[in-house]
Amino acid sequence: MSADIVDTARGGGRAVSLTFDDGPNPTDTLRLLTVLRRHRIAAVFFLCGEQVEAHPEVVRRIVANGHSLGNHSMRHDDMTSWPPDRIAADLRETNEVIRRAVPLARIRYFRAPYGAWGATPAVAASLGMQPLGWRLAVGDWEPPGTDELVRRLLDGVTPGAVVLMHDGGGDRSQSVDAVDRIAPVLRARRWRFTLPHRQV
Repeated sequence: MSADIVDTARGGGRAVSLTFDDGPNPTDTLRLLTVLRRHRIAAVFFLCGEQVEAHPEVVRRIVANGHSLGNHSMRHDDMTSWPPDRIAADLRETNEVIRRAVPLARIRYFRAPYGAWGATPAVAASLGMQPLGWRLAVGDWEPPGTDELVRRLLDGVTPGAVVLMHDGGGDRSQSVDAVDRIAPVLRARRWRFTLPHRQV
């Protein structure tokens, strides 16, 4: 597995990947799963270990709905200055927690909390996970209102972009509503929703 931080969607051209950080969060994640199913979109969910421990049933629903999983650390700590052994311990613990919820889960990706990568890409790659960045972050952690999120998504998407959004870490109802609104618009504009690229 390459330690390069990937930020591109598979398939080239008018392809886009949706990714969601900081969950699982029962209220918004479950509603998001309904929206994604309705629009036939497969996404990546970057899970925080503490949230997985609190809501394992939501992780099972994510996997049952055909989405991919990513490791987003146990407690959403800034790992910039952490040595590799401490990073590895955290990532392994997170993977173990995820696999307790979903035995044999395939955890394909890693994303550093806050985008504070430090030594994490090489460690994640050594554990078989692709470090995944993004090309478009719409600032839904603020949150700025659904209309503004829709505008940022439709104006900001570029061919092959990985989009960073959130389904946890607070009230993410605006993010869910924005996905529901932009999906049919992008499809009408001949965009395709794909998973992110992985470098073997």
